[in-house]
Amino acid sequence: MERKPGIDTFGALALTGFALLLAFNQVVIKVTNGGLQPVFFAGLRSLGAVLCVWLWLRYRKIPLHFPPGALAAGLLTGVLFAGEFLCLFVALDLTTVARSGIIFYSMPLWMAVIAHFATPDDRVSPIKLLGLALALGGVALAFADRQGGQASIWGDLAALGAAIGWAATAMMAKASPLRQARPEVQLWIQVAVSGPILVLVAPLFGDLVRDLQPIHIWGLAFQIVVVVSAGFIFWLWLLSIYPASGVASFSFLSPVFSVFLGWWLLGERITPGIWGALLLVAAGIVLINRPPRRVKAPAPTA
Repeated sequence: MERKPGIDTFGALALTGFALLLAFNQVVIKVTNGGLQPVFFAGLRSLGAVLCVWLWLRYRKIPLHFPPGALAAGLLTGVLFAGEFLCLFVALDLTTVARSGIIFYSMPLWMAVIAHFATPDDRVSPIKLLGLALALGGVALAFADRQGGQASIWGDLAALGAAIGWAATAMMAKASPLRQARPEVQLWIQVAVSGPILVLVAPLFGDLVRDLQPIHIWGLAFQIVVVVSAGFIFWLWLLSIYPASGVASFSFLSPVFSVFLGWWLLGERITPGIWGALLLVAAGIVLINRPPRRVKAPAPTA
């Protein structure tokens, strides 16, 4: 499929569906945590994804090749990836999907802050600064609201750690030698490194197996096959067709869907403070991802 200059109808539907998948992913994690200890669950997910992504590479005849410097960067990124999902899975064990979704999907806020200092060509513009202020205000409001049911400060902090870890992982993929590797190879090294780390540290967080039921096994399989493997590859495919700024602009839908699914599927109580936090974060993400206005070149004179 040829590259498109903007988001068309198919792209809008696909990106909306992907945002819904990311939100539903948080519901699946929270439910599956009932049968598997969160860090152990995250480790099993990465280990399963190692096989799935490798099979995809073999099917597409993509070599598992790392350009100079990319392997070392990939190992470090895998460690960050492990930290990100350790925090996210623990967060969803301690706090609600709505709260975790708002805080975790504030990632563009932290990505913009890191990029401002790490990449000279990606400075914070006045519009981005407004977006940062709105998103940061939303995160602060989510922390301040303690009336939303399972409102755990430790869960909120873990979700914040996951958001910052996600931003650091994304920055490594963007600004380190790892960017020279194919995206599928980047994903493979991240899950290959994070899986063993998470499984090894999992005993520090309690018993590895809780009240394991068939629904939890299905949740693990869904995470491995649909979310980590097929979902990420589908995301990469969309990025190869549509402009990155247009793709990123749909990220504001994920916290919206997280709040809705938490209420609809899990019966979570959504307070006015959570609605306010959601509005601020979503508005901030839109402004942060807004592409800069292009200045038209003056017409040539005779």
